[in-house]
Amino acid sequence: MQIRSLTERLSLRRLLTLPYVVLILAVVLLMGSLSWQAGRDAVGNLSGRLLVEAVSRIAVSLERHVGGADAVLETAFPTGLPAPDDLARELGTLRTRFWLATSVHLDPNNYVYYGDRRGQFLGLWRFSAQEAELRTRIGGSGPRILYRLSGIAGSPHAPVTEDRVFEPRERPWYQAAITSPAPLGWTPVYVDFKTLDLVVTRTKRVGNDVGEPEGVAATDLPLQQVNALLQRIALTENAVAMVVEADGQLIGVSRGAHMKPPAAGLRERLNAAQSPDSLVAAAFDAVHRRAAVAPLDATPRTERFRDGEGRDVQLGYARVDPALGLDWFIIVAVPRADFLAGVQRSVTRAGVLAGLGIVVALGLGWGVLGVVTRELRELAEAARRVGEGLLDEPREVHRQDELGQLARSFANMQRRLLTDQLTGLTNRGAIIRRIEDRVLQQRRRGDRWPFAVMFVDLARVKEVNKRFGHAVGDAVLKETGQRLRAGVRIGDVVARYAGDEFVLLLDSVENRADAEAARGHLEIALRAPLAALADIAPPDFAVGASFGIALYPDDGQDTDSLLRHADADMYARRQATDADTP
Repeated sequence: MQIRSLTERLSLRRLLTLPYVVLILAVVLLMGSLSWQAGRDAVGNLSGRLLVEAVSRIAVSLERHVGGADAVLETAFPTGLPAPDDLARELGTLRTRFWLATSVHLDPNNYVYYGDRRGQFLGLWRFSAQEAELRTRIGGSGPRILYRLSGIAGSPHAPVTEDRVFEPRERPWYQAAITSPAPLGWTPVYVDFKTLDLVVTRTKRVGNDVGEPEGVAATDLPLQQVNALLQRIALTENAVAMVVEADGQLIGVSRGAHMKPPAAGLRERLNAAQSPDSLVAAAFDAVHRRAAVAPLDATPRTERFRDGEGRDVQLGYARVDPALGLDWFIIVAVPRADFLAGVQRSVTRAGVLAGLGIVVALGLGWGVLGVVTRELRELAEAARRVGEGLLDEPREVHRQDELGQLARSFANMQRRLLTDQLTGLTNRGAIIRRIEDRVLQQRRRGDRWPFAVMFVDLARVKEVNKRFGHAVGDAVLKETGQRLRAGVRIGDVVARYAGDEFVLLLDSVENRADAEAARGHLEIALRAPLAALADIAPPDFAVGASFGIALYPDDGQDTDSLLRHADADMYARRQATDADTP
């Protein structure tokens, strides 16, 4: 009776409108629920893929960082070659091998040294491509004598005798290696007393003519680059990435400290379980408990857990490749609220827009719901493609509402996966994909225009970092990237490949002479003094760069071949330039 009385009092317009209003409200609730579910599922899939990608990127970078130490030691002391009987007699040969060894991975393995049972010592510290310090203790007693070297064949000069006695047989790296059953090994991670940064040393036992342990060759691996790498892994504002030893001792972390505050002039390492950052401690605890159930391997895995603050956290983790001989874990943790914040704002805004649609017009309401559905479908499709590893260039976003914010947030995630965070250039993975796409385009279309890949290596970035600080070194890399970008055409791509290396894709060239002309133009552009070094570097200080070119299809018909040829061409030209330099 109450419903009948109510309908009798309503006008016909209101009576006809009421069911549609209820229908729109029901549709709004349904669409909101579906949108939330679709967004949550899409974000869940995307977040898992992003964490796997982040863990994989860290693992690859660590492998590149530490994996070259064995090649360095093999160059210094080839397997099977007996230890020298007399360092003084073989000094020239050893110095040449050490110079070649430090050239394998000048950054970070710029120091190779050797000590034997008689207390003799020989070490070579490379300051740059041409400058080094030779450290000797030939007689097996007394302090070391330090010499300066210029070039692989340069004569030692400017000798300096150290104030204190250096006894290699008492050093931990020597004692650990000489007594170890394995010929190759790592020392425990330790704090370097000079730099106060974490360091680990790779050692190789060297035998005499009858195979008895005679000495130890070693190379130091500074770990500050690991910390710098993690700090560049910025998935979200509250995300944390870290590399830890199995017992929780931090190697590096993306935010906060990885070492305890100095006490009495000493620095000690920080355990993840004792970190003041609750997410660091909670993430390590989750992985540690997982490792206690079953050993971890190098395959990235993801799971969810709830931390001590009640937050739902998405976790990605893996063990560093056991072949490297390091029992380290890679851990990335992101509160799921970071991923879902955009979806929550979008659903709320959709409800508001639908309410306004009821007031304004039924048609407008349906239109708004149609827009919301279309936008979410496009985002879900984009999330699916990213989840499948298809990192397309993000579409341009014109909306200014919460849907636009979500779309831009997603697009920014895609761009971060394609962009080098320091220079703003295309990153290594993206340039490799661009070259692969260009190869496919060439094969499918049969273009008569070839394209070129250019490899650029800056010569003295490490020296800039050492002499003027890493901030100046970063500025040099940024300015170099800007000059390279300004020196190519709109359709060409400039990417930071690694450290102080860049790769350029010249999208279309007529012939090799055209590519060589582009190289000459860029060499001139990089030859001008850098603004980043103005007023701080000597007038005659120049960073310098080496260029290598590979032309498709003459120099290679796939990405790897083109990059190898460009790298080899760059190295050959640099060697030729060094040989011509007096």
